[in-house]
Amino acid sequence: MALQQCRHQLQINTSGQGFTRLDDRINQWLGSTGVLDGALHLTCLHTSASLTINENADPRVLEDLSSWMNRVVPRVHPYRHDDEGIDDMPAHIRTALTAQTMTLGIERGRLVLGCWQAVYLWEHRDAPHQRRIACHVIGEMTVEQEESTHNTKTKTLLSRRNDNRAN
Repeated sequence: MALQQCRHQLQINTSGQGFTRLDDRINQWLGSTGVLDGALHLTCLHTSASLTINENADPRVLEDLSSWMNRVVPRVHPYRHDDEGIDDMPAHIRTALTAQTMTLGIERGRLVLGCWQAVYLWEHRDAPHQRRIACHVIGEMTVEQEESTHNTKTKTLLSRRNDNRAN
């Protein structure tokens, strides 16, 4: 089997501060890549939102995380950076305390997650935002995908060769 690389950006609309589950969208995209086994690297392309893996069964876990973060990083504080509002600097600090990147395993074309785990985008701003998550997957692809890719590359090379012939 050959290794395949694919890049993509997920566009995520948030509802303001809180969690947006991503693993279903990521698995849907992974299914389109043809990659069966490999690794996926995710990067949140913003300084006021982050990525986390956490429990997907009990919503109180996410509520407790938010409550804890609100105590650790208070909104009311004499922050100097407040150009975009009272939630601006706390959002940057919350992002610095969490993660903007993560790498996950892929098996049988799906994310490797535990039974109670999910991947979330954690929005730290009050207002809704459109967020982008860069996805970079590398891994072994299906035989069908490998054959399709090989045939496309062969046709492209033959086309280039034939276009450059002087008759």
